[in-house]
Amino acid sequence: MNRRQLLIAATAAILPQPALAAGRTRWKVRGSEGFDALCFLGPLSGKPLYTRYYEAELAAFRPAFPSSAQAALDRLQAAADARASLLAPGLCTLLSGASDATLDDVFLAVREAEARVRPAYAASPYWDQESWDAFLASREDLLAVLAGLKTAGFPAFRQTFLRAKLEPRVAALSARLASLDVIAEQERLIGRALEPEIEVTLLWFSKPHGTRIQGQRFLSHVDYPDDLTIRIAAHEILHPPFPMDGATARAAIAALEADPLMVRILKEHDPAFGYNSMEGILNEDTVQALDQIVSDRLGVARPPAERWAKADDGMHVLAAGLYGLLKADGYDRTGGRIETWMARAVKAGRLAPASLHPAAAGVLGVPADQLWPRPKT
Repeated sequence: MNRRQLLIAATAAILPQPALAAGRTRWKVRGSEGFDALCFLGPLSGKPLYTRYYEAELAAFRPAFPSSAQAALDRLQAAADARASLLAPGLCTLLSGASDATLDDVFLAVREAEARVRPAYAASPYWDQESWDAFLASREDLLAVLAGLKTAGFPAFRQTFLRAKLEPRVAALSARLASLDVIAEQERLIGRALEPEIEVTLLWFSKPHGTRIQGQRFLSHVDYPDDLTIRIAAHEILHPPFPMDGATARAAIAALEADPLMVRILKEHDPAFGYNSMEGILNEDTVQALDQIVSDRLGVARPPAERWAKADDGMHVLAAGLYGLLKADGYDRTGGRIETWMARAVKAGRLAPASLHPAAAGVLGVPADQLWPRPKT
């Protein structure tokens, strides 16, 4: 038995095993030309966050992409940068209540957005009047970009990467997911009911993201290994862990804003990663702490110290701290209502530096005064 097998066997001996998906979770796996088109805006924007993954694709596609469409995309990206938002993930989420099967479907949805997009978006937890107004203000540029993608032959171009692998990957992933009851694990930790269906949309141009969209649906990459896709599902469905406009979130944000370390992380981290407000950090890092527990129990987790040392330049110190505090309380075993736990933690001063920093340091295996910035390795 090799070391990996030994670790798996040891984990199986001490952790509750996942129930069959027939008990709670129903999985759906598919592809989407429309979402792939929107995600390709990231690489086409020239942002290094994306271009490092798609150098060959860009070299092949750019000569056919009209210069007028590129100019329109540059304006869209500049507007997104001014709002400190991620262009492609934001568009995917906003447009995800409309049909996305083809590039033409997305073009029609944008052109007739008031009828095809707004009703679902307005009814979703993602509704934001400022984002909607910004979308409408830039609609002509977005239509020009989508038309440019069609002119350059994006549907056929995408198929050169997915034709041979999407269908077998959908079948193989569906078979693996059928044995995992992620929803039951998540409900146990957040203390509220979720819908039983999780939809996974496999794309080519989605790196480096795993993006939550409207409903219990998320975008993943067709080449991501099973365990990574499961971890993305364990993460994305948990957003938000509790209402970000509620009293508990406001109290937690106030506590974090009084912590000089958290203020530095917010100010100094790379804004390209997102999480550009203390609310965003609270939302993301609470979910990361919870998804680590889910992944631990499902047997697909990365070691927490390794995960948080590398992810987004090590900015998720809060996630490590919350994970340490939750584990210390036995919350991974008992579950509960995460909003109640957070409210009690804030009231007891456990989000203050004297408590949060040692908890994070213990998880990350570094001194508390070296939590940020993380030394380069």
